[in-house]
Amino acid sequence: MTEAGRRLTAAGIENGQGDALALMAHAYGGSTPRYALMGALRDPLPDAVAARFEAAVAARLKRQPVSQITGYRQFWKHRFAVTRDTLDPRPDTETLVAAALEVPFDTVLDLGTGTGCILLSVLGDRPGATGTGTDLSDAALAVAQRNAGALGLTERATLIRSDWFAQVRGRFDLILSNPPYITEAEMADLAPEVRDWEPHLALTPGGDGLEAYRTIAEGASAHLTGGGHLMVEIGLTQGAAVAEVFAAAGLTDIRILPDLDGRDRVVAAKAP
Repeated sequence: MTEAGRRLTAAGIENGQGDALALMAHAYGGSTPRYALMGALRDPLPDAVAARFEAAVAARLKRQPVSQITGYRQFWKHRFAVTRDTLDPRPDTETLVAAALEVPFDTVLDLGTGTGCILLSVLGDRPGATGTGTDLSDAALAVAQRNAGALGLTERATLIRSDWFAQVRGRFDLILSNPPYITEAEMADLAPEVRDWEPHLALTPGGDGLEAYRTIAEGASAHLTGGGHLMVEIGLTQGAAVAEVFAAAGLTDIRILPDLDGRDRVVAAKAP
């Protein structure tokens, strides 16, 4: 495993040893906790484990994300299935979940739900609430449905194929979204794990990266209850621009919220 970590590091992978450890746990079928691996590794690897590990390392050397190799990612309080059809849930997005759970809501809409990690995380912490998640990708919706089933939330989470609000009916106390916001110019500079392996539909709208926010702001008031809350994740430099988009759409009480590192991460607003 140490040698594999060195190979990954030499290939330019930042956390080569940590990734090797994660991939070894995966090769053991996920049944051996990471802290117990060192004991298990004192003995020769079973042939099946060795083959799975080498295949996983080979995939990582091609810069496939660890989450896609293992098939899951930890996010908030749960483990979410991940595929190439979904954005990889990131710790920064937990800022959006935490902000959502600070406001009152019984109904929630998650636009561009992907794995469902945002919708299902807030529903999991708000018993009795119900929600709808939308996505343009049928494959992503299938992953979200799988995650809803694993978390016992299928009765409270409705998943529909929709281009933003196009197929959405009714009003909600809370609307959430982590929309595509990377500018067209920034795409080439992304890490290969992101640029080459995650769905571009979930990464960038092209242009200045703000088009999704304009669409969300335009439709939000028609789908929010009076005084309802809208919260979106943003890129690090987009806070002021997104706040202006929301203000122009007539939204009120606009705030820019930081993540744990103090960087702008969420823009929050309310319906009039």
